[in-house]
Amino acid sequence: MDEGFEPTIIAFVCNWCTYTAADLAGTSRLSYPSNVRLIRVMCTGMVDPKYIIKAFLEGTDAVLVSGCHPGDCHYINGNYKARRRMKLLKTILPQYGFDEKRIKLTWIGASDGIQFAQTIRDMVVEIKALGPNEAKQAAVV
Repeated sequence: MDEGFEPTIIAFVCNWCTYTAADLAGTSRLSYPSNVRLIRVMCTGMVDPKYIIKAFLEGTDAVLVSGCHPGDCHYINGNYKARRRMKLLKTILPQYGFDEKRIKLTWIGASDGIQFAQTIRDMVVEIKALGPNEAKQAAVV
């Protein structure tokens, strides 16, 4: 394993909850690694699995999808759609050589800045242990 390895994490975050929590973490000056690249979506139900697969194929080391708690979705059932899609995606990814541990679904409410920061810290540690995405190595060659 590469000791200097710093994973790249793409995070698809709900505008109403997790994005607001990330903003709260920043304004509260909570420290967390800068490894994450946030992509704000109106709802996690809008995250098409092809975007996640594309991120992996282009070399990202992990993907986080995070939104409102079940039952609190601003679009009624978007987070339930996201949960079903992620469950299916986790069964498909290993067939293409991607470890299902590289994808994570979380529910982080707007007032959970501390939880957002901790989630990112934990995810960076987990992905460092897994090592780089092998597609990243192929993309460089």
